[in-house]
Amino acid sequence: MIMELRHIRYFVAVAEEAHITRAAEKLGIQQPPLSQQIRALETELDVQLFRRLPRGVALTDAGETFLEDARQILKHVEHATAATQRTARGEQGHIVVGFTSSAPFHALFPKVFRSFRSATPLVSMRLEERGTGGLVDGLRNETIDVAFIRSPVADTMGLAVHPLVEEPMVVALPLEHELAEGEDQSINLAVLAGEPFILYRRSVGPGLYDGIITACSHAGFTPEIAQEAPRITSTLNLVAAGLGVSIVPASLRRLQVEGITYRPLSAPSQLTAPINLACRRVENAVATRRFIDMARAAAVAVTPGAP
Repeated sequence: MIMELRHIRYFVAVAEEAHITRAAEKLGIQQPPLSQQIRALETELDVQLFRRLPRGVALTDAGETFLEDARQILKHVEHATAATQRTARGEQGHIVVGFTSSAPFHALFPKVFRSFRSATPLVSMRLEERGTGGLVDGLRNETIDVAFIRSPVADTMGLAVHPLVEEPMVVALPLEHELAEGEDQSINLAVLAGEPFILYRRSVGPGLYDGIITACSHAGFTPEIAQEAPRITSTLNLVAAGLGVSIVPASLRRLQVEGITYRPLSAPSQLTAPINLACRRVENAVATRRFIDMARAAAVAVTPGAP
């Protein structure tokens, strides 16, 4: 005979009631089968667990020892059952969220995390900052579950990319630049012809890089690339140092880098920077699916004019 979980439950019930009949009533079974199960358990363990009394039963020393461990076993089983059910509902588990360096500055980013943390406090999260290529690789090899990206994904096999928001891009200028005055007044991209440009390195963020190059081409010039920064936030420090101008997502104004002013672009030069959520096309983890749903819902909430 192999000890079963029900045998442990039967034993604990009899030990706590100190009476087989009352234990049987508590368990919702008949007294004779319960007595048989207790005897079978004693036979399997080759010990006597109870002393039979005229009115009930009492634990032997061996029974007392077994009771302590039996209760722990049942407690662990209850814990495992509850944890499994919470995981199945997406209330517990683990999720790895990737993002490009500029994504956290948009209002969408903290909104998604606040909503998810509030709804699923038992889900542990780890954040990974990488370039778009590294994030896509992480999704494919399952070291990342979802990723906030700006660049398009060339090969979407096995992946899904959900558009979230489009934000305008603005020109970042050193304060002493002749175009720095009139922060709220838009400028045409063509006036930047001949200016040294500082751009986010293409290998890390090809979407933004290519978008700027294309827009400049449509404005009638090829930008002079003075510097390529490894992080988009680094471009602002180089602009503040007077090494050139840059075009960045409008949300980066939140950084409030000293020595920089921003000017919006006028039509038809207006550029936008998307934030998309990439994930695996087939996702079994309920917590990850909940994160995706919340991110898409949050995007609707922060988009002006969204229904």
